[in-house]
Amino acid sequence: MTGEIAVFSGSAHPEFAEEMCDILGVGLSPSRTTRFSNDCLQVQLRANCRRRDVFVVQPLVPPVQENLMELYLMLDAARGASAQHITAVIPHFAYARSDKKDAPRISIGARLVADQLATAGADRVVTMALHSEQVHGFFSVPVDHLSALKELAMHFVGRDLSNTVVVSPDFGNLKVAGHFAHHLGVPVAAASKHRRSDDTVVIDAIVGDVRGKDVIVLDDEIATAGSIVELMTCLRRDDVRSVSVACTHGLFTGPAVERLQAETGISEVVCTNTVPLPPERRVHNLQVRSVAPLFAEAVRRVHLGESISSLFSDEVTVG
Repeated sequence: MTGEIAVFSGSAHPEFAEEMCDILGVGLSPSRTTRFSNDCLQVQLRANCRRRDVFVVQPLVPPVQENLMELYLMLDAARGASAQHITAVIPHFAYARSDKKDAPRISIGARLVADQLATAGADRVVTMALHSEQVHGFFSVPVDHLSALKELAMHFVGRDLSNTVVVSPDFGNLKVAGHFAHHLGVPVAAASKHRRSDDTVVIDAIVGDVRGKDVIVLDDEIATAGSIVELMTCLRRDDVRSVSVACTHGLFTGPAVERLQAETGISEVVCTNTVPLPPERRVHNLQVRSVAPLFAEAVRRVHLGESISSLFSDEVTVG
């Protein structure tokens, strides 16, 4: 990489930014975030940005609003420092779940945040596994939407998959689960899921043959693990032989850790490092796959003006 690049990290996940920089062969540029007595944040970028390609790394993880505001301020600071091009690198875009008006008088948070990122100074966004495809269209700046499916699939390569089926927790994720299953050479099934008015999850049935199978449950993210617990109830009724759970974003919020560890039928949980995972949010059978190399390659190609379409395709080729 040339000296025309500057990578800054917010407070959310500096370890991820450092791993990216190690791969790129550049130093992580220093910054300082301070808080005034009235609780307002102030950000100072402590490296030259003038006429440089600036990348700001910040997943939107709890505390989401704090990390989002810090990201806005860092983008604005880079613009004010005459950066040539500013890219927001957001491994996890939390507001992607707020993607439609499914109740009266609510805001579509994903669209609002997308607008604010551009207003703050982002010329481009690099992210991964948005909750729904339509969120991509909310942005007025180019978005590079990376996929972790290849990295997750590599975890299972080399195993005997002759009795394996991939299960999507709902029909909305079936297309992605289908790509994953196809390139592992196994069939796919999906749960029929709906939410009650109290936001609890109900799974009526599993469409597809899972009886006596080794199951890989694939989802985009796991938050409270409510859907996984409900799905496990159905899988037990079908006498599955084993269950592995894989997701891109392992948030593990609220009761998730307790729920997953109570499910003795889950042999392993596999996620990526798009969000930080302190010890208290790690289940005992957790495997974490790094996607920092994928983001580093995206940053390299953005900087050099190369195509990155192969990096955000769900068409996985493994082996």
